[in-house]
Amino acid sequence: MPISDSIPRVALVTGGARRLGRASALALAGAGFDIAIHHRDSLEDAKATQQAVEALGRRAVLLHADLAVEAQVARLVPDATAALGPVGVLLNNASTFERDEWQDATRESWDQHIEPNLRAPFVLMQAMALALPAQAEGVVINMLDQRVWSLTPHFVSYTVSKAALWALTQSMALALAPRIRVNGIGPGPAMPSVRQSPEHFAQQCASVPLAHGTSAEEVAEAVLSILRLPAMTGQMIALDGGQHLQWSPSQGQSVPE
Repeated sequence: MPISDSIPRVALVTGGARRLGRASALALAGAGFDIAIHHRDSLEDAKATQQAVEALGRRAVLLHADLAVEAQVARLVPDATAALGPVGVLLNNASTFERDEWQDATRESWDQHIEPNLRAPFVLMQAMALALPAQAEGVVINMLDQRVWSLTPHFVSYTVSKAALWALTQSMALALAPRIRVNGIGPGPAMPSVRQSPEHFAQQCASVPLAHGTSAEEVAEAVLSILRLPAMTGQMIALDGGQHLQWSPSQGQSVPE
């Protein structure tokens, strides 16, 4: 099914320089979108992604912002629009993923997750919706986490931020209908975290029901699938090998994340 012609062919991808964001940015470019690549500390990676987008025949612009600083977040949609045109696709991909537990979570660790993982996506959704041309349609895709369907006692601030973003995804799907569809993708093991060794990541992938995780390319395919499904809104696609089906508190956490 083709992507609706009513969607402006500009995509803003937060965290678009590396990892899942880069793969999705390139997939969107391959589907005919110009890309606004948001980055924070990955300028060289962002430049490489920009060159890769341009090699596909699309335009790309680099936008720097710390998503924990709302004044910087507020500039992203206007700057993307000024450089490329109205934003038709917003991929809220960037997030902070640091460990804290109920015993040691602080106001600082709370804000470290809530601001970039929840508040920033809302500010961007609001700005994109208000700026969308009257006859255009739009799509928002929020990068969630399979754990929003299978809550664990670990990574307290991160888990709360993603669970709240899942609730916001559903609420905004109602609020922005019928012109803007809002969906999410919930990856399981896709790429090693900075805390994981290759061995730990392989263990984590092997532990899920399908005995393998997902990949950046599969996540990017899900992004394109959401764009092509005009009846889909308020949904999450879990690409996790069935990980969300298997948690129980007695299991604890045997593999570092």
